Amino acid sequence: MSIVSDWRINPQRYRLVGEVCGGCDAKLFPPRDICPECQAPAQTPFAFSGKGEVYSYSTVYHAPRGFEEFAPYMVALVRLEEGPLVTAQLTDVDAEEVSIGMPVEMVTRKLQSGDDRGVIIYGYKFRPAIAAAA
Repeated sequence: MSIVSDWRINPQRYRLVGEVCGGCDAKLFPPRDICPECQAPAQTPFAFSGKGEVYSYSTVYHAPRGFEEFAPYMVALVRLEEGPLVTAQLTDVDAEEVSIGMPVEMVTRKLQSGDDRGVIIYGYKFRPAIAAAA
């Protein structure tokens, strides 16, 4: 990915910013120009809470190029509180602790080490939700 492309997608990568449909109010992530539910324009930015629950998960043992240093690692489909499913790595948790329905929250972590240009890529991952202090 070029440095320009990387900066262009910063809002969705670091803050889970998607879009909301003007026609049916569906929350969309990643951003799309057209709502898949009603085909209306969906260009209003929407910041997701970053909270959700594990919908499904798996362990990656044979990682694709660029992710080898993290293997084995957990990936999950996370159902955000606002509705969309997001695919992401899980962090700060052991495989035997993960379960369907487990509350999680988004955190920013390193996704890939430096490439031949020395660019380190950061982005969202999910970890077990930390209970708010009473």
